[in-house]
Amino acid sequence: MTFSPPFAHAPRRQVLAPSAWRPTSLDRLLIGTPHYPEHVDDSYLERDAARMAECGFNVIRLAEFAWHLMEPREGAFDFSLFDRAIEVFARHGISTVMCTPTATPPRWLTMAYPEVLRVDTHGRPARHGSRQQADTTSPVYREHSRRITQAMANHYRDHPHVIGWQTDNELNTTASESYAPGTAREFRRYLSARYQTIAALNHAWGTDFWAQRYDSFEQVDLPFELAPSFANPTQVLDYHRFLAWATAAFQHDQVAILRATNPGWFIFHNLGQLRDIDFRGEFTTDLDFLGYDVYPFLKDEIERTGCHAHHQAFMADVMRGYAGNFIVPEQQSGLGSQPGFATPVPEEGEMQRMAMSSIARGADGVLFFRWRPAHFGAEIYWNGILDHDDVPRRRYEEARRTGTTLQRIGSRILGTSVRMDVGIAGADYDNQEAHTTYPLGLPSPQGASLPLHRHCFEQGLPCGFLHPEDDLSRLKVFFVPHWVIWKDEWTERLERFARAGGTVIIGARTGTRDANNHVIRDTAPGRSLSALCGITVEEFGLLPPLDGLGLTDKLNRPEGALVLPTRPAESSRRAHQLRVGDAVLPAAHAYELLKVRDDAADQVTVAGRWDTRFVAGQPAITIRRVGEGRVVYVGTYVTDALAALLLDAVLADLPIKPLLPHVPAGVEVTLREGEGRSLLFILNSRAEPVVVPDVPAGLELMGDRPHAAGALRLSAYGCAVIQVSP
Repeated sequence: MTFSPPFAHAPRRQVLAPSAWRPTSLDRLLIGTPHYPEHVDDSYLERDAARMAECGFNVIRLAEFAWHLMEPREGAFDFSLFDRAIEVFARHGISTVMCTPTATPPRWLTMAYPEVLRVDTHGRPARHGSRQQADTTSPVYREHSRRITQAMANHYRDHPHVIGWQTDNELNTTASESYAPGTAREFRRYLSARYQTIAALNHAWGTDFWAQRYDSFEQVDLPFELAPSFANPTQVLDYHRFLAWATAAFQHDQVAILRATNPGWFIFHNLGQLRDIDFRGEFTTDLDFLGYDVYPFLKDEIERTGCHAHHQAFMADVMRGYAGNFIVPEQQSGLGSQPGFATPVPEEGEMQRMAMSSIARGADGVLFFRWRPAHFGAEIYWNGILDHDDVPRRRYEEARRTGTTLQRIGSRILGTSVRMDVGIAGADYDNQEAHTTYPLGLPSPQGASLPLHRHCFEQGLPCGFLHPEDDLSRLKVFFVPHWVIWKDEWTERLERFARAGGTVIIGARTGTRDANNHVIRDTAPGRSLSALCGITVEEFGLLPPLDGLGLTDKLNRPEGALVLPTRPAESSRRAHQLRVGDAVLPAAHAYELLKVRDDAADQVTVAGRWDTRFVAGQPAITIRRVGEGRVVYVGTYVTDALAALLLDAVLADLPIKPLLPHVPAGVEVTLREGEGRSLLFILNSRAEPVVVPDVPAGLELMGDRPHAAGALRLSAYGCAVIQVSP
């Protein structure tokens, strides 16, 4: 669907479908840092550039928050500060990536055009003094965004040291929703273009429920939160589809200007919280590659997601699944904080280990955030490579060691992609958003994939994410983690993959809703998936998660409220157990009762059964032979224990093996390959040395020395990259 203005891709550039296997087309591994000359006086520039060159840096990023300096008054432009900075860094061999500064509009703009401000669900407009206060759905704000982008593009059109651009900064990270009157108008225009007739919208939204039927698009409102009860789930889904469309359209305005001005520039965006962005749509195909800002310690502190090394690996794999290799425009270097939170500090060696983890999982560039901390504002204790007193200490020395090493070995890394034997279905916007409209207290598709990914991470199995429309032929296993929306053409792709020898694993509740977010009328998991798996789902119900909290506990507790643990007897009554061979393990989140189809009875075996009360003995896990491969259906959510059991016992004959015979706890192992090269990354995420046995022979690139086959000793947070025979 197109909607004014239509997406028109860049001149003289081939637009490729996103693929998890694709390297970037960069001519160098980008190594550097964001720099803020507006936070210091010009006397700092020369020594900053000299120190960065000593660190092996080849790029800086400038100006993402500096609109107020470049356009101090409407229509009056002044780029002199950044011109001076670019020239100083260029003399030291450092190129510049410029940013469109649209995450922080100047005060004159928000005063003269208050309609550009976001409005929250309670009707309160955003205020100046923070960031991302402007509504990217606003036509007025889009016009100003185009104007500053055009002025910057014209000014730097032929500058030899400006090599690329970042659009905006972490779009939708601080806020993505807006409930302004102007947003409602744009939402109605979007719906009119999408559905054409109000009858089609009424059908898609199921408006006969709770008397929601509309007579015209003008009657449609935004889905306000609890006003007073829950909003229509499909209305909510379409609102977030609209926000994703609007985000892509806002970015496209800038990309079209930049490409028309200088087709030689590369263009990317630095992603933060990944909210309301469709990564397989125009947002990504407009760009040369994606960027992802790496703050695993921030995630640990705020979201409590567990081991920061695994979290970083997980998110890098998710990112690569959208469009292939990426860059890291910001990587945490020290303490991170804003007034409401503070993170742990990476220990000595962890800055390098994090950089190498990103590169091991597909990054073709890393910029350490930031060069020095600010002395004022909301991030005065967001520490960088240098301290407030401008004295180089351990973080500077670590940046220097890492940067000079990457400068030396970068050409060996470029052109390679990450090996994946186990693929996890990802990068589907509709499925992630459809889940949030009616979650039932269940994990999201991405969250549900964590146990299987964690098992692969710990065992050293090559794993990653990719969409069912991507190239599955290079995989051995493909896991679909509970995608409620399913397309029949995806089933055809899975069947071809299985017939060629692949193993498909389908998670519970997959294929239970249609594209309109309606529950399907066929018996789950729908006609095509049912035929492929050889089963039907006769019943489903909810189970408490393994932490013992029931559904009502999760849905009804106020944020931050004290929650008493569920009584063991009550938790036991609601829980179910699985029996797989001789193993009995608890199930979590949901159960399904499966029935083998009569027309597949001779092709399906039951690999796991329920082992509790009224469901005892009924099938829970089935395997159907399909050609040279098989399709596994799992009628529950995969836990850590079930993930290990599936790959190590139920599917013990899988043609997958760890990248190393023995992977010690806390060691991350990944392989990048391509263009006749195989690079084995072995990274220690622990604070003590470790000996990794049975490492193959090759050239250890970081130390520039040969490694004989056998044990490899890594220091605390130590890293090795071994070029082995393909």
